[in-house]
Amino acid sequence: MNESFLHYIWQHQYFNKEALLTTDGESITIFKQGHYNTNAGPDFEQAKIRIGTLEWAGSVEIHIKSSDYLVHNHQVDDAYEKVILHVVWQNDRPLQRNDGTDMPTLELRSRVSEALVKQYRQLVNSGFQIPCSTSFSRIDGLTKVSMLEQAAVSRVQTKANLVREIHKQTQGDWEETFYRVLAKNFGFKVNSDVFERLAGALPLKTIRKNADSQLKIEALLFGMAGFLEVAKGDEYYQLLKKEFEFVEHKFSLSSGKLSKAQWKFLRLRPANFPTVRLAQLAAVFYRSTQLFADILQYDDLSVLRKKFSVDVSEYWQSHYTFGKTSKAAHGSIGEESLDNILINSVIPTLAAYATETGEERFFDRALDFLQKIKTENNAIVRAWADLGLKSANAFDSQGMIEQMNSFCKRHNCLNCSVGAAILKPGNV
Repeated sequence: MNESFLHYIWQHQYFNKEALLTTDGESITIFKQGHYNTNAGPDFEQAKIRIGTLEWAGSVEIHIKSSDYLVHNHQVDDAYEKVILHVVWQNDRPLQRNDGTDMPTLELRSRVSEALVKQYRQLVNSGFQIPCSTSFSRIDGLTKVSMLEQAAVSRVQTKANLVREIHKQTQGDWEETFYRVLAKNFGFKVNSDVFERLAGALPLKTIRKNADSQLKIEALLFGMAGFLEVAKGDEYYQLLKKEFEFVEHKFSLSSGKLSKAQWKFLRLRPANFPTVRLAQLAAVFYRSTQLFADILQYDDLSVLRKKFSVDVSEYWQSHYTFGKTSKAAHGSIGEESLDNILINSVIPTLAAYATETGEERFFDRALDFLQKIKTENNAIVRAWADLGLKSANAFDSQGMIEQMNSFCKRHNCLNCSVGAAILKPGNV
């Protein structure tokens, strides 16, 4: 037994209320169980309850044992003076308020269905990746769709909040914000932190001042990334090195420069090497340094895809790293990478802008874009498919990822719509 389950029981009133009595034998009538309080103070606020002949308005506090009230030192906290009912699983000792009056207490352990408790324990102790795997098939489709929708929207909002934090760091510059978000995205998990540091050290305004040449942008990116430190190299390397030495001095960039050792190549496919990703990022900003304006302007996803569907410079079409030619290299941003950029850069930034400005149409556009991008194919999506829940698009797959990470892995079944359906007394 844990308190979160008791909170759930009280919130949904999933207990036998026939001849409801306090531990002192006074009758209880619950008019309002109160609103769940996620902040400091009693667990439920604004409850309305009749105890004996008196009606009370105030708070409800919940514990496994009544003595936990003292263990948590609530007796010395003025916020708990407004508690009108103490709800416990086991009443192991009587309590009194500070004014000497008895604390009305309701014991639940004989009033909650054993089947409900058993079902809850099976969920939270489940060894399955998705705790409700054995019960999932009997949940109606509408509940499952609702679960995915809530999870997908929550995931977009969470990512948008991260963008908003970056927006604060850039003093409200949306173009700089999107540049940093996009740069981090080009790290594709393995090198995302290093790309983020690179974008922080190399402001977009510096790239803009050199945007007349793709070679200049590459020189800035590769130079600040620490890839141009070696004296020797092929002809293109020497061109970049010479250009970077000039702009490094001109824009006083040396203090924020990274080192080559910070970049990870191990176990990456050559197409995902950071050198290739830097060349791709350079190509994107050579095409446009007003990308945020573009994502606001275009509501056609196919137009936005073209903004990011770029070819790298001629050198990187035949190289994965400096000085080593490869016939397999071509350097273009693939369809899967394009989808990743849209999902993790464009859509969260649109949602963040909508939240900051109150222009909800951009949040709606973000969700619409998700529904037009093909579904992701990963272990999480396949795990849901094994239970019969198919993903039609990226909106679904993002919802599946969020549901798995925020609910299933944490056994957070009490706050899940599917978990709530399984634990509904009529379904147990």
